[in-house]
Amino acid sequence: MLSSKTFMKAAKAVTPAINVTTRTYAKAATNWASQKVAMSNFESDKFINYQRIEDNLEIVRRRLNRPLTLSEKIVYGHLDDAENQEIVRGQSYLKLRPDRVACQDATAQMALLQFMSAGLPSVAVPTTVHCDHLIEAQVGGVKDLARAIDINKEVYDFLATSTAKYNIGFWKPGSGIIHQIILENYAFPGGLMIGTDSHTPNAGGLGMVAIGVGGADAVDVMADIPWELKCPKVIGVKLHGNLSGWTSPKDIILKVAGILTVKGGTGAIVEYTGKGVDSISATGMGTICNMGAEIGATTSLFPYNHRMRDYLVATKRAPIADLADAFKHNLTPDEGAQYDELIEIDLDKLEPHINGPFTPDLATPISKFKEAVIKNDWPADLRVGLIGSCTNSSYEDMARSASLAEQAAGHGVKAKAQYTITPGSEQIRATIERDGIMDTLTQAGGVVLANACGPCIGQWDRKDIKKGEKNSIITSYNRNFTGRNDANPATHAFVASPEIVTALTIAGDLTFNPLTDSLTGEDGKPFKFEAPTGYELPPKGYDPGQDTYQAPPSDRSSVNVAVAPDSNRLQLLKPFSKWDGKDFEEIPILIKVKGKCTTDHISMAGPWLKYRGHLDNISNNMLIGAVNSENGEVNSVKNTFTGKYDAVPATARDYKARGVRWVVVGDENYGEGSSREHAALEPRFLNGAAIIVKSFARIHETNLKKQGMLPLTFANAADYDKVQPEDKVDIVGLADFQEGKPLTLRLHHQDGKTEDVKLNHTFNQGQIEWFKAGSALNLMREKAATN
Repeated sequence: MLSSKTFMKAAKAVTPAINVTTRTYAKAATNWASQKVAMSNFESDKFINYQRIEDNLEIVRRRLNRPLTLSEKIVYGHLDDAENQEIVRGQSYLKLRPDRVACQDATAQMALLQFMSAGLPSVAVPTTVHCDHLIEAQVGGVKDLARAIDINKEVYDFLATSTAKYNIGFWKPGSGIIHQIILENYAFPGGLMIGTDSHTPNAGGLGMVAIGVGGADAVDVMADIPWELKCPKVIGVKLHGNLSGWTSPKDIILKVAGILTVKGGTGAIVEYTGKGVDSISATGMGTICNMGAEIGATTSLFPYNHRMRDYLVATKRAPIADLADAFKHNLTPDEGAQYDELIEIDLDKLEPHINGPFTPDLATPISKFKEAVIKNDWPADLRVGLIGSCTNSSYEDMARSASLAEQAAGHGVKAKAQYTITPGSEQIRATIERDGIMDTLTQAGGVVLANACGPCIGQWDRKDIKKGEKNSIITSYNRNFTGRNDANPATHAFVASPEIVTALTIAGDLTFNPLTDSLTGEDGKPFKFEAPTGYELPPKGYDPGQDTYQAPPSDRSSVNVAVAPDSNRLQLLKPFSKWDGKDFEEIPILIKVKGKCTTDHISMAGPWLKYRGHLDNISNNMLIGAVNSENGEVNSVKNTFTGKYDAVPATARDYKARGVRWVVVGDENYGEGSSREHAALEPRFLNGAAIIVKSFARIHETNLKKQGMLPLTFANAADYDKVQPEDKVDIVGLADFQEGKPLTLRLHHQDGKTEDVKLNHTFNQGQIEWFKAGSALNLMREKAATN
């Protein structure tokens, strides 16, 4: 058993409008401005602003004259100008005032570097930075944490000093995963938060609209500039019945992912409703909202209820629960609220699901999974089972998993596959250690990893297989793209609940169905698992464990930000060049990408995470995972000037040295996955002009705009096939670049013929100004200089 003191010792080292009859709505006659309730126990001088929501919604109701969904109430309640803001679902660009910003350490580096270059003395809204992404899983929590603190020292020093300088809360390495820390300490019903990680929506488990963004968006909010979001559509998921037995909250989102696919939620907030909601714990709601990122949703959200209240009280935030109780009229949807799409799920009939491999939306119910394994020739021998992560590391998750491990132990059985446990936070780690849950899991063969992202994001030094070896793993994580967890493209990664992962890991067999099949005990007799059980909240309360939080000092004037000029991990930024006012003419196609191209393909994580604060160095991974349509290979493109094939970044650097801009042509849902802005920064840094695709993932499209790139889409998706990799191209119409007005892609083929293709874009006038200025940050700096 790992002691709390030992484990944390290292951390100390460092619509359209709907016509309805005018109606009135319930409204509490309360002066919310007088309710001084702190947002968190760490920010006693920052208060929840329900008065803004109340005031804004009075205006919005008068204007729209229709019932509002919950997500509309919260989003419109944070409008910068409710009276004059155009509000049309799926069309308008809303200017919003978020309550707070959260950054994980990998993305925080670039976000803080950008904020520093804006020349402002302090962040304008409560902001936190969380050290969770740079800790590689190797042998176990204690040693892995110590090693990470050693090799990442200069990054942690930079984050510790820059957060202190700019009035930002800092959670040291070992604290836990950003989303779990937010849920435990900062999320509150009715709040609006942006975070520089795609799984920020986890906070929807406490009724908060929490949206993953790029670092440039975070910088806007930190600099007191309204944040811009395309007015989301709203997808309703109505839950009937009750969760019970083997079925868990994870199975709800696995089912929804199968229905909507990886892009079905794009441009929409997924809002859960119905009586079935009350059968889900707050942390279970967080699990569902977390993995909503896998369907492309802007965010996901649950209405405020007693399960959220229980969690707030358990995490020592009873005053917030009391305030939310009184404000509940704006923390639940109006009766008769209309959704753009409605999905209904009967929880009484919902089976446990297993999704994958290679995509999180290939959903298979457990009763049909064995058949799918055999039919598709997926490796049935299960090599590793991994539970935890930001998606599933609650006390309830760990307790239910331990109940299965305990059953197996009663028959003398341990896990046949490797088994890892990732606590989501120091609080969870300390609590499950105190309550014996950790001991039960380790006695079953489990290895407890650090309180960090670890294998979920590719931070896994896996030793049991060779690269290219076909094998299967199963996780309670959220994302399972090819090579995501262990950098092995032959690994078949499946996603399920922690309970299903634990049961299959004990069996060591992917075809095992714990609901119906038996295992053989040490005595040679068969036994079957009983359905997992576990407390939703710890009966003895949470043990906070070691204190790993650094508050900003009261006097920040003497703090110096640590960035060494010769560092290969950190690099101060230089502004990108402005647009020269001309169309792009006869520029090369760097690569025409074939098939799926996620942010993992554009800017890989894993070993590249160490360069997240050094734009030049990390640009050496640009598009090295993308498949070249010309030759079917990765990281091999033809240089239009030399005729030789070379790596994608090397070819781009050659074009940049010649002063030549270039474009990328891509397929559907380009840029899905993590909200890493490096996937947009790198093409801009290496002199890219435009990314032209069939369709974009929302966050990546916005990130490209922020960096002065042109994210453009084929008006006719079939025109992708007209593009030949060796074409030179023009982008015509930039002199008259306007909101809603298409541009033209002129293809110059090798045979001398030209062909024009219509390109659409989603730029509004403000975003067009970003492009003209060279980037959103350039424009911000210009405005700051004139004020």
